Amino acid sequence: MKSIDITGSLRTETGKKATHALRKSSQVPCVLYGMKKDENGLPVATPFTVTVEGLRKLVYTPHIYVVNLNIDGQVYNAIMKDIQFHPVTDAILHVDFYQINEENPIVMEVPVQLDGLAEGVRAGGKLVLQIRKLKVKALYNNMPERVVINVTNLGLGKTIKVGELHYDNMEILNAKEAVVCAVKLTRAARGAQAAAAK
Repeated sequence: MKSIDITGSLRTETGKKATHALRKSSQVPCVLYGMKKDENGLPVATPFTVTVEGLRKLVYTPHIYVVNLNIDGQVYNAIMKDIQFHPVTDAILHVDFYQINEENPIVMEVPVQLDGLAEGVRAGGKLVLQIRKLKVKALYNNMPERVVINVTNLGLGKTIKVGELHYDNMEILNAKEAVVCAVKLTRAARGAQAAAAK
């Protein structure tokens, strides 16, 4: 899994007025949820800021990253857990990070990559990817950059469901019946089937 360095600064003021001022100065309010727990058993939250420019490579990319997060000299391993965009301008409003370690599994959405030429495509069908990202649970050292699915044996009108996928050292959390990809019949394939049936 790729890593990326991000530098932030602790913020002492919170609330609408403070966050509005931050955004005006091209800073994004962020929160790091750490490994330590508070008296209610919830992760201790550390508010900090990062420049818009500092987040660009992490946010506007198809890749997933472990973040080496430097907050005023203190470095944490983290993942981006949630991001909020402005509904009109698409500006980044807020980012949540979760601290990670080698012992505790994490959950991330990982891009799907289809590999091979499906039988059904050779027969005139069309390969359709229906789930572009799968929710994967794994130790971060085992987290793949993409989930590769071999579709070579996928015939016309056939599908691959989440429940059929099995990988070492990781678990896929999507519903077992969810269809990841399918080879759909095209008009040409239907015509060929009808001609063959005569």
